[in-house]
Amino acid sequence: MTSQSASSEPKNLRGLLEQHTLNTPDKVFLFSEADGRRYTYAAFTSAANRTARMLASCGVSKGDKVSLLMPNSPEYIIAYFACFHLGAIAGPVNSLLKPQELSYVLANSEAKALLVHTEYKSSVEAIRDELPELRHIIEFNTEAQATAEFADAGALSSPAIERDDEAVIIYTSGTTGKPKGCLLTHGNLLANARQIAQWLKFTERDRLLTLMTLFHMNAVSVTTLTPLYAGASTVVSPRFSASRFWQIISDYEITSFGSVATMLARLLSAYPKGTPAGLKTSQLRFAMCGSAPVPAEILKRFEETFDCLVIEGYGLSESTCRSTFNPPDERRRPGSCGMPIGNEMKIVDEEDR
Repeated sequence: MTSQSASSEPKNLRGLLEQHTLNTPDKVFLFSEADGRRYTYAAFTSAANRTARMLASCGVSKGDKVSLLMPNSPEYIIAYFACFHLGAIAGPVNSLLKPQELSYVLANSEAKALLVHTEYKSSVEAIRDELPELRHIIEFNTEAQATAEFADAGALSSPAIERDDEAVIIYTSGTTGKPKGCLLTHGNLLANARQIAQWLKFTERDRLLTLMTLFHMNAVSVTTLTPLYAGASTVVSPRFSASRFWQIISDYEITSFGSVATMLARLLSAYPKGTPAGLKTSQLRFAMCGSAPVPAEILKRFEETFDCLVIEGYGLSESTCRSTFNPPDERRRPGSCGMPIGNEMKIVDEEDR
């Protein structure tokens, strides 16, 4: 898949999943590190379709907003693809928001439905009266339980979805004012997944690890949609744990993972002498790192201690996710955010020159 051109790829994310499900239905696409569940491409598609039927039964259709408020889990990824199937717009919500911030995001997005884990439901109930557009609050702890009655519900509507149709509304951090909802299209997400997969040479043999939160585009684009584009597989972990990290790398034969500089520093602190003995880590190609520059000393020590390259990149929500990456070869420059990976960029000063 990584060698295909933009003109030959499916025109939406539903089509991308359907393509891999048709070609490799029995290959495992998604692993859940927390509880050992695994979904083949076929099983994942069935789970997403059941969830789409559940949403459709609540009146959700193309163009409607569906907010997602959950911890990292297979359910989060299933929810995204349920929305993608219907042409609804997935709205991941930062689970760390204060009540006033949560109310603003849910109201501003005009969400029609909310898929929420029980852990966060009380926070939503406390602001329910401030959300007149929100018609359905659906507990979504375990997909199999939540969608049991929709397992044999007949045909599922599949509306026409074009590349320019919106797929995700992601809110900025709001550092210069109130958070702003960035609308990203199916074409945006497909293009970024293709660019990352081709730039970093991911293939169907790769297995990526999601440690970053799924309410940020980093985890969605880099370690979820990119392995899907490549026909590879991904492992979702509830959170980063330095004490569990290398065991996960070994158990799931991870080839790359998304990270930030603080994660690398914590791993160095926990394992100053290198990876624990007896674990399988030779397949690990590199760590992808963003959000902030990695201090030069941390980068050098990490690579020397764990024999694992650190590939830094840059991006922002408004540009889907990654705009630059260091190349994973001799052109790499430690301390640099890399090169454009398929898009046009311009560097200007304060006066736009």
